[in-house]
Amino acid sequence: MRARSVTTLVTALFALLVSLVWVPQATSAATATQRAADAAPVAAAAAGTFRNPLNTGPDPFMTYANGAYHLTTTQGDSIKMWRSSSLSTLLKTDPITVWKDSDASRNQHIWAAEFYRFNNRWYMYYTADDGVDDHHRLYVLESQGDDPAGPYHFKAKLTPPNHTNDFAIDPGILQHNGKLYLAYSGINAYQHNGLNIAPMSNPYTVSGNAIALDGAGGCPEVREGPEFLYRNGRTWMTYSACDTGKPDYQVWMMSLPNGADPLVPGNWSQHSGPVFSRNDARGVFGPGHHAFFRSPDGTEDWIIYHAKTTSVFTYSNRTTRAQKIGWRADGSPDLGTPLALGATQDLPSGDPGSGNYWINDDGRSSGSGTVTYQGAWNSGTGCAAQCFWSDDHWSDLAGNTATFSFTGTRIALLSVKDTGNGIAGIRIDGGAEQRVDFYGAIRTGETLQYLSPRLPYGTHTLQVRVTGERNSSAGAAFVSVDRAEVYTD
Repeated sequence: MRARSVTTLVTALFALLVSLVWVPQATSAATATQRAADAAPVAAAAAGTFRNPLNTGPDPFMTYANGAYHLTTTQGDSIKMWRSSSLSTLLKTDPITVWKDSDASRNQHIWAAEFYRFNNRWYMYYTADDGVDDHHRLYVLESQGDDPAGPYHFKAKLTPPNHTNDFAIDPGILQHNGKLYLAYSGINAYQHNGLNIAPMSNPYTVSGNAIALDGAGGCPEVREGPEFLYRNGRTWMTYSACDTGKPDYQVWMMSLPNGADPLVPGNWSQHSGPVFSRNDARGVFGPGHHAFFRSPDGTEDWIIYHAKTTSVFTYSNRTTRAQKIGWRADGSPDLGTPLALGATQDLPSGDPGSGNYWINDDGRSSGSGTVTYQGAWNSGTGCAAQCFWSDDHWSDLAGNTATFSFTGTRIALLSVKDTGNGIAGIRIDGGAEQRVDFYGAIRTGETLQYLSPRLPYGTHTLQVRVTGERNSSAGAAFVSVDRAEVYTD
């Protein structure tokens, strides 16, 4: 699986030295958060913190409403929503299916849903096709009441008159000078996936032709996922550039003065260079297809986005993450630098928290959890940014076990998937064993391997057993133990 021979003692000493000699990174909106994440004390107050990922899907959109966060990510055959009173518990929340379509012309490849509230109704915007990618078109649903989780009914197809039968994805809504505009990615003079904006007469009717914007980007092929921030006398449009399978998928930005017509391309000013891009040192690749949301008390701005833990060109392993953004002295948004997956962050202001905590593979914990091993396990820091606290344990010896003891209601296991990984047997409180395959065709870090069923609050154990078995594609039968996330509500 990987060549490492560093002992657990060296791992612990290394982590101690890191915490003592940590050096601040370059200044950005995320600097303070990254500093706290890298040097976080083991006894950190768990109730006010969280760790990514928030969801295992890509193309996230999230809004805080009615006392809860509401999140959608691309699922393909339906629109699902996760909701929770705290950001810290979204990963373990069970989804609600808010839309599934029987119309064969638009019930496949359902992507990138976004939802907005207008006139006490919620409107769900998305793209779908009939099974052929170039047949993607834009659609909108309308809620029956004032609940972002629905129920919804189909409302309309969204088609600018000058693009009546053209490929279109990634709908977003621009609200400017008291008017609504449909922003999306589709065919134009610049890209097959290029930026377009069309006027709307109401939340479900396109009322005029779309205009194309020639957005800059680090790669020529894609400009997609337009999103908007409103502040300091300007409207800021951010969008993703490059193919989302690339590690260089990244976020760029334009701005528009208040009062200016968004349908005049010359009114948009291009920001030079990407504003959110890969962070190799933290193991973050391809950050993009993002959205923005406010903290529960309305005082903070946050970005939610997907990214990967591998630099390989792939559309898999795009997981949803969030972090706080800032604002520069010139009035422009500072999206900062993507944080490592698993970095401990403070919850958004006004978030009540849930008391969730982590258990590291070496036994450190921010709560009351522990982990013990039976048999000879390898341990070390060779997985670096792909692992929580840059270390993990791994074994291919059948019968070896790792046992987590924790107090709470649910536990999630995150660790490396790899081509040399095999099948583990997992059981809760000595019950029936569930077999879980830790194999991955591409090596990825801090991947959600297992989420337990809901348990009565109390003390529980989770045992991971090395079976020595593997699927036909795996090169070996290793099982990796890295981070456990424990939930207490």
